[in-house]
Amino acid sequence: MTDNRTDAARERLFGGTAAALHDDDGFRQDADHLYDGEQLDREERAALRRVQGLSTELEDITEVEYRQLRLERVVLAGLWTEGTLEDAENSLRELAALAETAGSTVLDGVIQRRMRPDAATWLGSGKAIELRDIVIGEGADTVICDSELAPSQRRALEDVVKVKVIDRTSLILDIFAQHAKSREGRAQVELAQLQYLLPRLRGWGESMSRQAGGRVAGGEGIGSRGPGETKIELDRRRINTKMAKLRRDIKAMKSTRDTKRSSRRANAIPSVAIAGYTNAGKSSLLNRLTGAGVLVENQLFATLDPTVRRAEAEDGRVYTLADTVGFVRNLPHQLVEAFRSTLEEVGDSDLLLHVVDGSHPDPEGQISAVREVLAEVGGDELTEIIVVNKADIADPEVLDRLLRHERRAIAVSARTGEGIDELRALIESELPRPAIDVDVLLPYDRGDLVNRLHEEADILSEEHTGAGTRVHARVNPDLAGELAAYPA
Repeated sequence: MTDNRTDAARERLFGGTAAALHDDDGFRQDADHLYDGEQLDREERAALRRVQGLSTELEDITEVEYRQLRLERVVLAGLWTEGTLEDAENSLRELAALAETAGSTVLDGVIQRRMRPDAATWLGSGKAIELRDIVIGEGADTVICDSELAPSQRRALEDVVKVKVIDRTSLILDIFAQHAKSREGRAQVELAQLQYLLPRLRGWGESMSRQAGGRVAGGEGIGSRGPGETKIELDRRRINTKMAKLRRDIKAMKSTRDTKRSSRRANAIPSVAIAGYTNAGKSSLLNRLTGAGVLVENQLFATLDPTVRRAEAEDGRVYTLADTVGFVRNLPHQLVEAFRSTLEEVGDSDLLLHVVDGSHPDPEGQISAVREVLAEVGGDELTEIIVVNKADIADPEVLDRLLRHERRAIAVSARTGEGIDELRALIESELPRPAIDVDVLLPYDRGDLVNRLHEEADILSEEHTGAGTRVHARVNPDLAGELAAYPA
């Protein structure tokens, strides 16, 4: 028998499980042992769990007809291979939010307990048939799997459930394609889509046959036939050509951003990057700190194109704040590669604001997922401030746990403004400060240098004399070089 905690969770979340089916994957040795070695509990393996509360169907009959015309009706499927049942359900709920963001109506969701995905149909042949019955019963037209499927697994599952099957990676790529607005963002998404599509090309019947060579395509006939390329070979070649062009375009666009970034570096303007899980409130925080007016929506991946805004510290120092694309668990590798030039905005920053949704069921999981991606672009080497957002609706115990666990952490609410002043003070205290001590006498016609000192340096003392303005300050190396001509 399973332990009381598992029974309570099952009763709370599902109101009872599907009837246990006979399964030959393993056996129980006696009633006192949950597992036999690495085998899963027999009842858990045999049950295809229905996850309640995922449906996004509208009850308002006036909108149903409109939404049925534009939204796909989907059933979600997930595998529970490791971790806890709560982890598996959180992942499926995140998939439901992704599906709704992509423009679909979630009808139902199921979780299957397995040691590893089935090589043929991902779920296993018996559970695939059960899933087909659920799809028919719900009237769904799409199944979304909470994992990346091999091409053969997707085809085999489609053959059983008889509706379109897509995986988590394809879903995220579709959302990115909808939300990318800038030229570079669209190019990056297209590159990621082509990288995903290339190994998944299919052909049927005549499309697999060889294309005619020579003049036979024009009806010239005998003597003009060549071996040509198969249709699928032709498609692959075209995709590879297009990917090469997109990489060149993105590289050219990257140089423009590098020029702007190097200009800010030359002026010794410190930069702060805002990163974090999708829908954690990064854009809201940027708006609260700078009044940027960036689009804010309660949906996943509302922001894809990076936004850089100017901010000013209490002591007059100028710094920049950059809003970046959000991350998600199991972010497709193709997207990390395609968005590498955008994510470099994070790696080249002086300070990282890592925004976490304090109201999320698993904020620690979000932090781990974000740090995993940041490590690929050098963001793990930066000074990091954990900003626990949505403090107004978060559980106080969760906030306390996060603040105690993380070395530099602060709780804020971008919606109400709670903790924003404290966050500004913390940012200013962590920004890199000039280190070269100078004592200069600037003539009154060099007001430009005095202005730069106020913007970029730490002024220790300032005195107006008959010969000019005497300033004792700490400055950066570039400014120190220009001031060398005006010793006190």
